[in-house]
This record gives sequence, structure tokens and C-alpha cells, in this order.
Amino acid sequence: MDLGILFEEVPEGEGTWWQVLASGLEWTLATAALAWIMAMVLGSAVGVARTTDKRWLVMLGNAYVELFRNIPLIVQFFLWYFVVPGLIPSVKAWVITLDPTHHQFVTAVVCLGFFTSSRIAEQVKAGIQSLAGGQRNAAYALGMTQLQTYRYVLLPMAYRIIIPPLTSETMNLIKNTAVAYSIGLTELFFRTREMGEMTFRYFEAFATATLIYVVVAMTANRVMAFIERRAAVPGFIGSRSK
Repeated sequence: MDLGILFEEVPEGEGTWWQVLASGLEWTLATAALAWIMAMVLGSAVGVARTTDKRWLVMLGNAYVELFRNIPLIVQFFLWYFVVPGLIPSVKAWVITLDPTHHQFVTAVVCLGFFTSSRIAEQVKAGIQSLAGGQRNAAYALGMTQLQTYRYVLLPMAYRIIIPPLTSETMNLIKNTAVAYSIGLTELFFRTREMGEMTFRYFEAFATATLIYVVVAMTANRVMAFIERRAAVPGFIGSRSK
């Protein structure tokens, strides 16, 4: 294996192959970060809705989760990129104002955000339902509204409980950004394939990309593990010692 290829100039003169892969990594991280924020907000809202006493909210939340969780991710990418702009005139008019790269980026963020939110919603629901019913009743007895009960009592504890599955979801989200190559987003996997196809050094290209993905995913894992230890409630939630 000759990693010297990483420091050779690309044919277009846009820098070295390492710089090309680094630019792909930037798109990967930006996509994952924004999609994670979107997924946490939507996932939390849907997860909470599925634990309320309002049947219509529960049904809507269940439908949301089943819709986005059961359609293959690559199919969702194509739907958001090709179908939705054609069905909704206002979206099509907005897309026309974007250059292709930003259209691909926005589509990737939205698609991954909705897909991941459906999984986070399930985890938020499980975290809330794992709490003793007395916590909710005690909050109501103190005169708290349902919104205050979720905000100050249930969600702070539920989030602590679900940090381990959220860690896995964060790592999965980073890896799922690779599917965005299917709509042309120049993220890390796209750049890796480009390098392999132009240099025929597939082993070096994919070995480097694999190492980058592992480093990024493990960094996210360690950050979440740190948060878990700091957020652990003594006597209620054990923190990991790693």
C-alpha cells in the first residue's frame, strides 16, 4: 500500500487527493451535525407526543415513526431529491434558486433528519415510559401543567436514560451520510469513489476513508460517553467507567 498517492496532485489541479478527501469530510460533518440537530428536535417532539394522553397525537406520532423508519434510506433520498420538488411547486421554485451542491446538501440534511428522528422518537418514548409513574403524578400534584411536567421532570431523566442508544444513533447518522453520494453530494464517500476511479488505487482510497470514518465515529462515541458520565444521576443511572 502506497499512501503517497494521497499527496499527489489531482488531475484538475484542485490540490492533493488528501485535500479532496478532507473537503468531502467537511461536507460529511456538516451534514451529520445539522441532521442530528433536526433529528433531536423532531424526535423529541414525536416521542413526547406518543406518551401523552391524547389519542390523536399518539396515532400521528406512531404513523410518523412507521413511515420514516420503514422506507429504505436510499429510497427516501430519491424521494426528497427528485419527487418532492416535482409535487410541491413552492419547493420546486425554491430549489431552482439553489446551486446543485446546496440543493444536494439541503436534501441530505432533511432526509437524514427525518429518518433519524423517527428512530430517536422511539428512544425518547421508551425513556419516558421507563420512568416510574409516580414522577408524573407527583408533578401534577405540585400543580405543574403537562408541558411543565415533561420539561422539568420527565425529559431531563429520560434523556439521561437514552444516552447509550443515542450514542449508537449518532454514530449511525455519521455513517449514513455516505448514502448522500447517490444524489451527488460530494461528501467523503463520493470523494473516495472519485479518487479510486481516477487513480485506480481503490485500496489506498478506501483504506484511508475507512480510517477517517472510524476516527470520526469513535470521537462521537467518546464525546457521548463523557456526556453520559457527567449527566448520570447517582443511585439512579450508572455511568460507564470507560
